[in-house]
Amino acid sequence: MMDRDAIRARLEAEGLVPVIRVPTAALAARAAEALLAGGVSVFEITLTVPGALEAIAELVRRHGDRAVIGAGTVLTAEQANACLDAGATFVVSPGLDPPTIEAARARGAAVLPGALTPTEILTAWNAGADLVKVFPCSALGGASYIKALRGPLPHVKLLPTGGVTLATVRAFITAGAAALGIGTELVDVAALEAGRDGEITERARALLAAVRDARAAQARHA
Repeated sequence: MMDRDAIRARLEAEGLVPVIRVPTAALAARAAEALLAGGVSVFEITLTVPGALEAIAELVRRHGDRAVIGAGTVLTAEQANACLDAGATFVVSPGLDPPTIEAARARGAAVLPGALTPTEILTAWNAGADLVKVFPCSALGGASYIKALRGPLPHVKLLPTGGVTLATVRAFITAGAAALGIGTELVDVAALEAGRDGEITERARALLAAVRDARAAQARHA
């Protein structure tokens, strides 16, 4: 099992943390397969998915050798421990709950708590966050908000979530995002329900390419 540093490095290297929030565990499994086919090997199964723990365990069994599988919408330390027992290697929260951070760290897992204001973001980072999920980022200006945060907080690794699209990837990367959280823009429930899994695969490829291109452009201008 990878340690926290390796998990964090993998999340940053991938550049995308897709949020799989779907109505059934079967759709979650298909979404994960579609993402893998598109080259995305990191994904987050939210606890709002019925049977989420079993879905995580099955994905770990089938793809744990090539994918980093996390749990999302983790609200308590008890939930964090249940997800880690199922095989998740990172946990993501929509808000800041210090006991959840402590539980994940105690188990050697990466933890991505949600925060929005500078105070919350700094509190999350100082509590031991590996990346801080800035959510809902679109509510405060999207990429421009990330750029504003990076001024006083250059050491904090930010994962903007909310407002990330193919069109905004470059702006978020240029603003200083460590990686990007993305939900329905990539994992389209309607497409899955209609059997159009290939659309998710193509979106995954396009988004990964956009991240690579944005990082390359950023490196050229550094």
